Formats: sequence, structure tokens, C-alpha cells
Amino acid sequence: MTSPNSTSSADEAALVLFSGGQDSASCLAWALDRFARVETIGFAYGQRHHVEMKARLKVREAVVTTFPDWAPRLGPDRVVDISGYGDLAESALTREAEIGFREDGLPTTFVPARNLVFLTVASALAMRRGINVLVGGMCQTDYSGYPDCRQDTLDAQAEAIALGLGRPMRIETPLMNLTKAETWAMAHDLGGDALVKIIVEQSHTCYRGTRGERHDWGYGCGDCPACELREKGWRDWQASQ
Repeated sequence: MTSPNSTSSADEAALVLFSGGQDSASCLAWALDRFARVETIGFAYGQRHHVEMKARLKVREAVVTTFPDWAPRLGPDRVVDISGYGDLAESALTREAEIGFREDGLPTTFVPARNLVFLTVASALAMRRGINVLVGGMCQTDYSGYPDCRQDTLDAQAEAIALGLGRPMRIETPLMNLTKAETWAMAHDLGGDALVKIIVEQSHTCYRGTRGERHDWGYGCGDCPACELREKGWRDWQASQ
């Protein structure tokens, strides 16, 4: 089952679904603070912009350099090429399309079943690596209308994975019930100003893949839904301090 707020034993290992965005960077820090061994997995799923693939490496490098207590816990990174999936699951993130809403009310940036695919592939690597915990940045509070980010969806996926593997596989979603402001606050609680700086400077969220302009909350176009959500969270967090 998924356990957004669980505490972990000191000898457990975790595999973090790591895109290089704000949420996955926060989840990486969360896992490093709790698990004895942490590995990361990323996906080349046919996304239009490869900025995030560079960002994820920079975030990892910055975390190792900045947090010597976490560095020994951070293990290998693996990128899996599932670009053919992106061709099938057409989205504004995988092809040139307007960012907005579809006729069924879902955002055009919704990549159908993306998180379910990621979790299934990650579970295969986790099993081979002797890992029983998957960590993902899914959130149903600020989830942009994506049905594969909801708690009930992930509970069902966790059960399906465990049945399919014939062994327990826990899915941890530490951001599930947090707003973006609370995600910024969590990162600060975990790593202080240093971690917040890494997320601002190195992580990437913008749907348009823009890194030309530096805002106080990071790089991005400033007007796509991902940037707007990240900026609002930053403003709300700053106002609450």
C-alpha cells in the first residue's frame, strides 16, 4: 500500500522516481533523510524537452556536494528509454500541441497512465536491486487534474505491483496531501536554505522547457500551468514565514 507519512527503518532501501523537477527533488531529499540506501530512476518517455534530463543530473550532483551526510546513501541512477510509449500516449508534453484542456476536461499535458507505467517499470528494477520501497512525487492536492496522481489510483497500483511481483512493494508518496507551498516548506525543513537553493537553481518544472529567465522561484517561462503552480507555492510559502 502507499504510505505518504510513514517512517522507515534505518536498513531499508528506496528507489526514487526522479525527473529532476521540484517535486522529485524534494522526494529525493525526503528519501535520503530516511533510508540507508537510495537509488534513482528516470525515464526518457518521448518528452518534447530534454532539459529535465540534464536537470536531474545537476540536482543529484548538487545534493552530493552540499550534503556530505546524505552522499554515502545515494546509490546508482538509471535512465530507462521508453520513448515509444510517448508516441502512443500523445500529450502536449510529447508533441507540439497547445497547453490547455481537452474536451473531456483533462489537461492536454496529461500523459495517459504515465505514473502507472513509471511505477511498473521501476518495480522491476527495484526487485532486481533488492529494494522494496518506491518513492514518487505524486500529489492529489495540487495535482493539475491528473487521475494517476490520486491516492486511490496509487493504492490500487501498489496492490497490483505486489501481486504481479509476488512480493511486497511499498509506494511512498510524501507529497500526496501537500500544497506546493508545503512542499517548499518540507524541502526547507529537510535541508534548509541550501536545499531550497538547489531546487531553485537546478530543478526544472516548466512545461515549455524554458530556462532562459531566472525567477525567484527558479527558471521557467512563467506562464504555463507548471510554472504558475510553482510560483504560487513559492509566494504562499514566503508569505507564511
